Parts: sequence; structure tokens; C-alpha cells
Amino acid sequence: QVQLVESGGGLVQAGGSLRLSCVASGRSFTGYAMAWFRQAPGKEREIVARITWSAGITYYTDSVKGRFTISRDKPKNTVYLQMNNLKPEDTAVYYCAARLSYLTTDYNYWGQGTQVTVSS
Repeated sequence: QVQLVESGGGLVQAGGSLRLSCVASGRSFTGYAMAWFRQAPGKEREIVARITWSAGITYYTDSVKGRFTISRDKPKNTVYLQMNNLKPEDTAVYYCAARLSYLTTDYNYWGQGTQVTVSS
């Protein structure tokens, strides 16, 4: 069993920065990848960024490319999302998720979410 705990959300003005952290506890994470998703009010949840745990290969959704950076610290079992030049449309609840296998696109574990609010 893996527990994911996010932190780092908050209120920031447009153009500002935040760094989200997600710690995987319970056991050392040895799965395929970890990712950040977000869900804004009235919208579907979308993937923001993903990083493969072993090789560190990253993926970003188009709307955050060049502004967000996902990284991981393997000894600390932690994944980060550095968010720069934030825009009001980035306002959402951000969730950390862990995917155990490359054979499926399903994410097996989810955090409780952290609110990010960007004011204009």
C-alpha cells in the first residue's frame, strides 16, 4: 500500500510561482511513474505532468509546457511540481498519483489533493 500526501498549494497572484510536493509513504516507491493531475470546478480531471520513476522521462500537457517542471527525489520518495508564471486558468485542486505498471494507463494511488488558486 502506498499513501500519497501533497503539500504546497495556496493562493498566488498571476505570474507568481508555487512548488507542490508529494511524498509517497508506506513503502519505497518502485512503480512505473508518478504524475500530477488537476481538476477545476465544473471541469474534468486532467493530467498536468508525469515522470517515470526509474528513468525520469517527463511528459507535460501543452498548456503548462515551459512553465511547469516535474521532478522526483528517489531517496525521499518525493515528486515535485514547480509551477512558474501561474495563470488564473491554472486554478484547480492538484492531485498526486502513482502508477505501478507501464502496461496500463491506470493510476493506482491518489493523494487527497491540494488547492491552487491564482488571482488575476
